[in-house]
Amino acid sequence: MRVCLIASGSKGNAVYLQSGESRILVDAGFAARELSRRLELIGVEAQSLDAVFVSHEHGDHCRGLGPLARRYQLPVYMNPETFQALPSLGRVADLHHFDTGSAFTCRDLHVETIPLTHDAARPVAYVVETREGRIGIATDLGIATRLVRERLKGCRVLILEANHDETMLRDGPYPWPLKHRIRGNHGHLSNGDCADLLGDLLWDGLETVFLAHMSETNNRAELALECVQRVLEKQNLCRPQIVVGRQSESSICVSL
Repeated sequence: MRVCLIASGSKGNAVYLQSGESRILVDAGFAARELSRRLELIGVEAQSLDAVFVSHEHGDHCRGLGPLARRYQLPVYMNPETFQALPSLGRVADLHHFDTGSAFTCRDLHVETIPLTHDAARPVAYVVETREGRIGIATDLGIATRLVRERLKGCRVLILEANHDETMLRDGPYPWPLKHRIRGNHGHLSNGDCADLLGDLLWDGLETVFLAHMSETNNRAELALECVQRVLEKQNLCRPQIVVGRQSESSICVSL
């Protein structure tokens, strides 16, 4: 299994997963041409993709979805509520709907969907199970519910939202209504929230944690890492590799 953050942040998000039989993109938050370029930088041709999984309808996750799917005739997986919230998507020839909270199979992958509280029509997190283990992808969380904490256990790789530092957000340039939205139950996880969630998900089989969807205005990588390291130091477990996702470039690729 190979995992890579093609892009991560408020301007665009995409995750690349590769198993023995499958090449999957989770979200397509850049123009199709830019997504193709970024995939090429990690040695992947966009036309070799087997499917796109969609977490929710916001532009930083779906901007290039329609053009990419049509250009390369890609199957697209999303729930009906997300589809209804994408009136500008255009025609997608191979569309697969799932019920949020259910599981589905795509090629050699078993895919679990987890409902989230983010302010979208019906946002989901994914747990993708392969022969090599489980990969959890949870950004734009709103809050880390008990169900989220339970369903993300046992993953070898986690992609978790560390959107903002609470002090930087409070003192930063955003208008108050936007700050309130980000901090609320339908917004984004802070560094402290992310670290708290990670503390519940640590086990000796967890190898890599990607810190994702980091705000360029309200966060810094060292602040997120500091929060996570404090949690890791309290645990008598093997410490996973921590990778900070970037908006401007792909992260390192992790192989299982």
